[in-house]
Amino acid sequence: MSGMEPEAQDFLKRIVQTVSMGILFLLLHMTFGLYLNWGFFEGSPGIGNIIYYIVFLASFAGLIYFYYKLWKGKM
Repeated sequence: MSGMEPEAQDFLKRIVQTVSMGILFLLLHMTFGLYLNWGFFEGSPGIGNIIYYIVFLASFAGLIYFYYKLWKGKM
């Protein structure tokens, strides 16, 4: 086997999942928000800005929910 205790292995797995989901979230929103300019208002908010921020808030809530479910359980 791997020679590592199961509790330590589960803890490290949770850490890797937390970091990887956070990086994926940030990269996706950096791409659409910064590079495609949906995160910036030019004068007044357009429909693309509104949709972007709704998706951003919904995916942020989903990320927080994922973190909560991931770390809620016993080690």
